[in-house]
Amino acid sequence: MEISAHLLSAAGGHALEVRTGESMQRLAVAAKAVGRGSAVNGGEFLMAALASCYCNDLYREAARLGIQVIGCEVVASARFNGVGLAAESVTYAARVNSPDAPERIDLLLEETDRLAEIHNTLRAGCPVRRVAWQDDAG
Repeated sequence: MEISAHLLSAAGGHALEVRTGESMQRLAVAAKAVGRGSAVNGGEFLMAALASCYCNDLYREAARLGIQVIGCEVVASARFNGVGLAAESVTYAARVNSPDAPERIDLLLEETDRLAEIHNTLRAGCPVRRVAWQDDAG
């Protein structure tokens, strides 16, 4: 399966389309208020990709494991220490609203961490680790 993004940025407008296979959708991303380019930067998009991937995969794995998920919350963060430097730290935290036992939720979190494709893509070249949820994380 091929996944792609197409961004068009010019003086006359700003448009972003994403595609998985034949399915395409437009994402509303504003242009910068001053200058050119996206109002959302690449690091923000990368963290959005991590959070979205983990959220979607949580629901997928919950269905596979027979765990009821009422909702979830995911926060992803990265530290970039300068222009042109790769992220030095990528972490994420997730919590699940579920009537299932805490041990089952822990299993779900671990299984999803093991199978999340975007995370595993980054892990191939950049460490990514799940950290404990902090109530002040978002």
